[in-house]
Amino acid sequence: MTDQAVDTGGAKPSVHAAGEDEFLGRTRELKALRADIERAGLDTLSGRKAPRARVLLIAGRPGSGRTELAGELVRQVADGYPDGVLRARLSEPDGTPVPVGHTARELLTALERTAPPGAGDEDLCEALRSALAGRRALLLLDDAADAEQVDALLPDTPECLVVAVARGPLTGITDVRPCTLGGLDTKSAVELLSRRTGSVRITVDPRAAESLVEECEAQPAVLTLAGGWLAAHPKAAVADLAKQLRAGLEDDPTSTPLTRMFRLAHAALPSPAARILRLLCLAPAGLVDPHTASALAGCTIGGARTTLDDFVALGLLRRVESPLPQYEVPGCLHPLLRALAERHDRPAELQLARARMLERTVRLLQSCRAITETDSPQAREKLLGMARSLRFATPRAAADWLRLSRPALLAAARLAVADGQLDTLARRLMSQLVRAMVAHFGTQAAAPDLYGVHRLVLDVAERRKLPRERAAALLNLADLDARTGRTAEALVRYRAALDAGREANDPYATGRAMESVGGAHQELGDYDRAADWFGRALAQCLARDEREDAARLYGRIATAQTYAGRYGEAQRNWRAAVAGHRRTGDTGAQARALSELARVQEYAGRPEESLRTCQEAVEWARRADDVRLQAALHLRLADTLDRLGDPAAARLHRGAADRMLGEEPPEDEIRLEQGANACEIRSASAED
Repeated sequence: MTDQAVDTGGAKPSVHAAGEDEFLGRTRELKALRADIERAGLDTLSGRKAPRARVLLIAGRPGSGRTELAGELVRQVADGYPDGVLRARLSEPDGTPVPVGHTARELLTALERTAPPGAGDEDLCEALRSALAGRRALLLLDDAADAEQVDALLPDTPECLVVAVARGPLTGITDVRPCTLGGLDTKSAVELLSRRTGSVRITVDPRAAESLVEECEAQPAVLTLAGGWLAAHPKAAVADLAKQLRAGLEDDPTSTPLTRMFRLAHAALPSPAARILRLLCLAPAGLVDPHTASALAGCTIGGARTTLDDFVALGLLRRVESPLPQYEVPGCLHPLLRALAERHDRPAELQLARARMLERTVRLLQSCRAITETDSPQAREKLLGMARSLRFATPRAAADWLRLSRPALLAAARLAVADGQLDTLARRLMSQLVRAMVAHFGTQAAAPDLYGVHRLVLDVAERRKLPRERAAALLNLADLDARTGRTAEALVRYRAALDAGREANDPYATGRAMESVGGAHQELGDYDRAADWFGRALAQCLARDEREDAARLYGRIATAQTYAGRYGEAQRNWRAAVAGHRRTGDTGAQARALSELARVQEYAGRPEESLRTCQEAVEWARRADDVRLQAALHLRLADTLDRLGDPAAARLHRGAADRMLGEEPPEDEIRLEQGANACEIRSASAED
């Protein structure tokens, strides 16, 4: 295709007036809903305090304007809720319910609260209720699939208000009276048409306009499409469109006005534009940007953007309020798009379009990550080899794109894995998504999203019988479990990763799994098993002549033995660690190992030996230019000298530590820091 936009047929849709987004009609419904906020509930009438937030329900078919009504109600009453408005959509565009845990986490993020990655749905919902305790906030829960979704998210705070949008009643939630929507009143419906088509055709033939409103059953979504169609066909009479809708009903008596009007809008498009429109049903989470549309249709980015803007004017898409050019497929149109795509496009064509979209997403994520590696000549060369349209101007622009595209990117990963036929692309997508998130947000900030992605990686690895990737996913998930205190769960996953690593004959995975099993046992207080597993990992390192890892593992064994009170064995292993670091030339690690050896000697009741070892450690810390370690060692020397009855020398060492630290944290923090490395459970490898 050329750089030009795909022609949408006929004249270009008119530019809407400045007040096009002003809410129309529903005066009676708004009045009833506002009155319902103040209405005394059943608990109040019975003399009890309301235990939970008041729930207002707006029920109606997709396309009835239920979301717009909820948004208008929220705008009108938001001032009464100083702690803000929280919004969440409880169903995917295809109607799949969103897990309540996912929604709870998103709402917690909006409240600037964090929750442990991998936490269960009940824990996340409880965390949300705790975060809303004592607040006066308003929750808009759109497109609820059932009462259980809403009930799990209800705050326990009566001062909060929940506005829920659903297709029908939410049976099971007490004290809720649904506001059921029909069509707009005739005046408002005609005004909506007029905004789309211009007032002339409506004014010259008001009866035809009213007839068209009747054929559309005054449904806002149908009227929006009708107005867009009329704007794109300036020579067509309003009565002609009403006649075509009636003819469609005769051809298919079971069809709805929305279905008939959408078919007319689709049929009026030239073939290339109609194909792009149908392919939008593949857009993850119903979110579209020019890159997505371009990849799906195989056209240029500029042409795709112009075509998307034309679809907005036709009422087929909605713009998303975002710094990026983003669009949303209306939920009521998504099933209609999918049905048309299945009818007009072969499965192989749809699969190819999905593959192009995933490949474009992978390349964007590669570019997003590469721009952070400014010191790497290879990364710069890779960036220059990419098309200009895929490059980001600055790391900040890349981070903004990643943050704003996050819902669509995560949805793309979920859909790719669920598809089951594009696993290679899915694996590449998830790998690049993890790397980009870590590069821009850091492992800790991105951990909740990373947990979900690693679960998807595990699903693909198990389905495709890929033991190496299964081991990597299990290690990553176990690391996140361990960091959030779920050590028992982490231990189970580390053992499973060890089995997968052995099956794949992957020494890195098996070594890291054995070490991590030891770390989990140590965290659980089983120091003998911890030392045993560290020893197994050490044996593999020695067999492979991995000297740095071996020296570190000697230290981990010694730490576990110290916790178990076996000071003699601990000293021998710390000496082995010192010797190993000396052979590798790591003076900083050698100094830290000597520091720990001195600590164990002190525990063992050998202060003179501890003093000599500590002095040696100070010298190696000086050579390593580790000022903080030197200061901590001087403080330890001072404590030892106090116990040996030499307060004057102790004061000298404390003075030296004070001069080194300056404005550093207090000595208690310095002391605690020294043992941290030895007891740390290792994080995921950059290779995962």
